[in-house]
Amino acid sequence: MTTDDATLVNDKGCQVENWVERDESQTGYWTLPACNVSGNLELTLGGARIVGSGRAQNLTVVQGKTLFRPLSTDDWGIGVAVGSQSGADHAADDNVFVNLPLSFSFHEDSVLLHINAGWLHPRAGGDLATWGIGTEWQWSERSAFAMEAFRQDAGKPSWQLSVRHQVGERLQIDASYGDRFARGQGGRLVSIGIVLFADNIIP
Repeated sequence: MTTDDATLVNDKGCQVENWVERDESQTGYWTLPACNVSGNLELTLGGARIVGSGRAQNLTVVQGKTLFRPLSTDDWGIGVAVGSQSGADHAADDNVFVNLPLSFSFHEDSVLLHINAGWLHPRAGGDLATWGIGTEWQWSERSAFAMEAFRQDAGKPSWQLSVRHQVGERLQIDASYGDRFARGQGGRLVSIGIVLFADNIIP
């Protein structure tokens, strides 16, 4: 999901999110490793290779995330994430951001609701208020469905539908489809990815 949640990777553990996304003009290959280094501080350092529209570019993403109140079953949680994105080839892609994820759990975690409010400061100027609202429905022990609406750039807001399936304890497979709420803005997006998990690998 693009909408963040008020949870962290397990203490001293790591995860690596890998996905390929394709819109109407380009393809992005993303890798975002994240580790919980102190129990309540998750650090992410990764990036992407974007190919299409007559150019190729590299993006680097750095983020720190902590929780003021962890999400627990049938309760709520809230946190903050602060980070930056930089484009080595195109400075117009550089930005810094702050995001506040608020999450609610219902029916023993079978339904989750996430609400985000944030701020994006592009290097090129023009600050932007960002937001997101999404819900997850755990319809079987290992499979879930999600839907969300969000605004993460200067265009019209977007929507997205996602499915994911847990394979064993260390692998998750997911796929999504989305578009903008306004036609003609090139927001259609399809993605497929995997998430790898590992516990107790931070000294």
